[in-house]
Amino acid sequence: MIKLIDSFLNYLAVEKGYSEHTISAYRNDLTGLADFTKRETAKPGAAPSWASFSRQSMLGYLLDLKERGYVATTMARKVAAARSFFGFLVAEGEIKTDPTENMSSPSVGKALPKPISISQVRQLLEQPSKLSTAEARRDRAMLELLYASGMRISELVALNLGDVNTGGDYFVRCFGKGRKERIIPLYEQIAKTVQQYIDEDRPKLAHGRKETAMFLNARGERLTRQGFWQKLKGYAKSAGLSSQVSPHTLRHSFATHMLSGGADLRSVQELLGHANISTTQVYTHLTTEHVRRSYDKAHPRARE
Repeated sequence: MIKLIDSFLNYLAVEKGYSEHTISAYRNDLTGLADFTKRETAKPGAAPSWASFSRQSMLGYLLDLKERGYVATTMARKVAAARSFFGFLVAEGEIKTDPTENMSSPSVGKALPKPISISQVRQLLEQPSKLSTAEARRDRAMLELLYASGMRISELVALNLGDVNTGGDYFVRCFGKGRKERIIPLYEQIAKTVQQYIDEDRPKLAHGRKETAMFLNARGERLTRQGFWQKLKGYAKSAGLSSQVSPHTLRHSFATHMLSGGADLRSVQELLGHANISTTQVYTHLTTEHVRRSYDKAHPRARE
């Protein structure tokens, strides 16, 4: 069973170009599904197999998840992982029928992103400047770059030397979901901040190592998503912001502030690397609040 999961994960990595983070999530979900199958659906005296996993087995899996207290969003993700996996097995001829066929996912309400205000972003970005270490100047460059570009944290930590053009035509080149490349324009000041980090601080972190990663940890290795997240939590606390602030908060804030500032939806879609504009449209609900405040403030009858 695990061998087929490994084959599926290899397919996602090689043919679909999924990120390590996404593949890790699939591995976790499918390993849990395999454990359930071995525990609940294997016939006495017979080795468990995906060929014996039926629609009834899938319904039992959903009930098991619910009884174990998983929320709807997590259950929906696990069902989506199973659906993709069984679709792969059918295509490969490993099983004859898909046990998830015509099965609906748990209903999940789409949560609105939670951006922070422009003044709160400014407070957050100021925090690393209060320290004088190479790590703090690296963190400043990373925070500034996240907010300037709207990149995902996985895209940020995957940057290599040369991916940020600081030579006049300022932009960052990154790879999003499915290894799709996109070019995001930058303003001059952030390009200078990144270049200063590369010239003055990165060599101190590299310790002579020949590492291609742009952002390094104290050991001279590529900084991980988790490592940066821990740093961000500390800066958010110092800035008096909610502990819920995450790297994705800056991406949400970038999109919301761009739309509030007059950017068109299509441009923001391209900058964020969204495949479908419907994903970007969620931010219009947030900018509607901005329009309402402007209306109430500006209309003469609204102020009576």
